[in-house]
Amino acid sequence: MADMRLLVLGLTFALPLYGFAAPSAAPVVAGYVFPQNTTLQPGQIDADGMTRIYYAFANIKDGRMVEGFPTDAANIPAVTALRQGNPRLEVMISVGGWLWSGEFSDMALTAKSRKVFIQSVVEFLDRYHLDGLDVDWEYPGMPGAGHAFRSEDKENFTLLLKELRKRFDAEGKKRQRRLYLTIAAGTSDEYLAHTEMEAVARSVDAVNLMTYDYTQPGVDAATGHNAPLFANPADPKQVSADATVQAFEQAGVPAEKILLGVPFYGKVWGEVADNDHGLFKPGVKAPGVDAAYSVIEETMLGHGFTRYWDETARVPYLYSEEKREFVSYEDAESIGAKCEYVRTHGLGGVMFWSYFNDPSGELLAAIDRGLHGGTR
Repeated sequence: MADMRLLVLGLTFALPLYGFAAPSAAPVVAGYVFPQNTTLQPGQIDADGMTRIYYAFANIKDGRMVEGFPTDAANIPAVTALRQGNPRLEVMISVGGWLWSGEFSDMALTAKSRKVFIQSVVEFLDRYHLDGLDVDWEYPGMPGAGHAFRSEDKENFTLLLKELRKRFDAEGKKRQRRLYLTIAAGTSDEYLAHTEMEAVARSVDAVNLMTYDYTQPGVDAATGHNAPLFANPADPKQVSADATVQAFEQAGVPAEKILLGVPFYGKVWGEVADNDHGLFKPGVKAPGVDAAYSVIEETMLGHGFTRYWDETARVPYLYSEEKREFVSYEDAESIGAKCEYVRTHGLGGVMFWSYFNDPSGELLAAIDRGLHGGTR
């Protein structure tokens, strides 16, 4: 994802008949699970509130999709076993991410290289009994984390997804169930300029909008919201999830195929003066710049930080006068506002990064309440 670096800690399985191409009318709740080199333990994941899990990340080696970590061979079956308690759960593999997008451009370059990759994907899905693939190419035609890229990426990204869809449809006929195909999408105008989203949308079941990391310590000179739902007029960047959704719809992505991204982590700035509680004020990257919600909850809320609410942006933030630190994060109230937005705008659902940033399940429960009126 836009901030899915490997250092960050961070709709049904009832075998729908082939041909049920449109996403379910029920909102999707899709969460990324990123165990890295740790082995999952029984009971570590509560999948009741999710309809889709993205296991992150598979890698690309020599043009083929391969396991990303040595623990994947044990962890992926542990995740697929969660279907026993949640029959509506889909389990998909996500390939790429911020650091592992380096081979996408070469792999997608020719019809031959794409065919090799697609064959490896089908074999991977069969090996682990998965429901589909999430392509997290960061980013076509752009350097990302210093990756190789070329102008042809724009067209080749479209071709890759079109050919994956064709192969998945053929495999779906054999299996009598749909294989799902989704992408994780950047939120910038530059991303839209380097992709053909109207054509892409015809091939995929969902576009997971990474509607977070809008303002980042160490990148932006002033503080700001990590994931504003709407733009505050005082925000010098004028960025928001709402603006991104509108841009993608104008680019040709149907609302029902858009999943709104929600971060289960916050951003921390240091050396922020006590002026309007630090919002939109100069600051620097603080230690622990990417703070999991669990860390914010356990060490900041009620521990010298005061919570404030931006009514326009519909998100909270924290400020500590003593530490001169500003924190932009997500909580149950802001998630409720985002879920209301999903419902009223007819979006496909919510995606979040990542599950282990919220071990108590508080934020996932807020999504359930916001989308389904649940009481978890």
